Amino acid sequence: MWHRLVSNKLLRRSSGTGCFVADFPATEEFIKVTSSNPPASSNTSSTTQESTINYNLFVSTWNVGGMPPSDELNLEDWLETRGNSYDIYVLGFQEIIPLSAKNVLCAEKNRIASKWNSLIRTALNKPIVNLQGNGDPSLGEKQKIYPDKVGGSSKGSITQDFQCLLSKQMVGIHISVWVRSDLLCHIRHSSVSCIGCGVMGFLGNKGAVSVRFCLHETSFCFVCSHLASGGKEGDEMHRNSDAMEIFSRTSFPSGPCLDLPQKILDHDRILLLGDLNYRISLSDEETRSLVEQKEWNILLENDQLKMEVYKGRVFEGWQEGAITFSPTYKYYPNSDEYYRHGQGRKGEKRRSPAWCDRILWHGKGFKQNRYDRCESRLSDHRPVRAIFTVEVEV
Repeated sequence: MWHRLVSNKLLRRSSGTGCFVADFPATEEFIKVTSSNPPASSNTSSTTQESTINYNLFVSTWNVGGMPPSDELNLEDWLETRGNSYDIYVLGFQEIIPLSAKNVLCAEKNRIASKWNSLIRTALNKPIVNLQGNGDPSLGEKQKIYPDKVGGSSKGSITQDFQCLLSKQMVGIHISVWVRSDLLCHIRHSSVSCIGCGVMGFLGNKGAVSVRFCLHETSFCFVCSHLASGGKEGDEMHRNSDAMEIFSRTSFPSGPCLDLPQKILDHDRILLLGDLNYRISLSDEETRSLVEQKEWNILLENDQLKMEVYKGRVFEGWQEGAITFSPTYKYYPNSDEYYRHGQGRKGEKRRSPAWCDRILWHGKGFKQNRYDRCESRLSDHRPVRAIFTVEVEV
């Protein structure tokens, strides 16, 4: 068994586009559209010839540095489950397990991914206590919430109902997509594609897990990536190469008698999130000084991702929101202090602060409302999140 698994990875054999975790069967009979009525939390527009609905989309990426989550880890602040209304959550992780040779070569162990999904489910579906004992009708309609019949509290509570649409792991990369349960009947053609770009150019310690589905008449593709690491001059070219490999090799099934998009850029709405690993092309001393002074503009002028895009070497046509937050890497775990060369073990690499963790989008139909970071100290990265209003044709 072990030899066959290693052979499959070395020969780039796919695990199959239907090999993912979900809360409901991925069959067309189950998820075919049964109603054209828009959900209560969405805004319908008829200004164009075709009717459209605006959905609220929460996207976040987090390199957790191989740190397993504890049972007590509270994700409510990260996911903003109190007082906010989102229709879809797209959550991307990198290094959910340590990137050891054993983990890279052997079959994926989904215990940690399942633990993350369990914590996400708990946070998204946690009852909200209503202290007045009577619900706010506008809030109830906006968040698509239901009476909580468990416990019989006299104060009353309301429960959001999110289900896992797709969850897929490749070594340390993990993507988990959650939607309001009343949207499931409008979703079709969900599938995944895993591309390894790591050791020997194709193992899964680096690469991307991409997911696609159709919501009403609009196709979505979300690409969770972990690109080549390294802080030496020229390492950005390896990251560019990884990105191009992901775009070139990622493919989804067109479906029997269907004309579904197969490549990433064929989709209507495309988002890429992950630890892209682009650094700041300044000396370590100058970078740290500018970070302390919060001179983001000067630092961003030397941000490798922005420089490579400007030179036309990668991500042509992609967009990113304005960065107004501190670099997200590299921290000492459980600390707000950036890592400093010489304070760790002998032989450790120099790792200057950088905006490694990014969220990009391609094409029309997106309005980004916010782009920020979250202050969890679990790993040496800070999570980055973006809030979008996304237009969907019906």
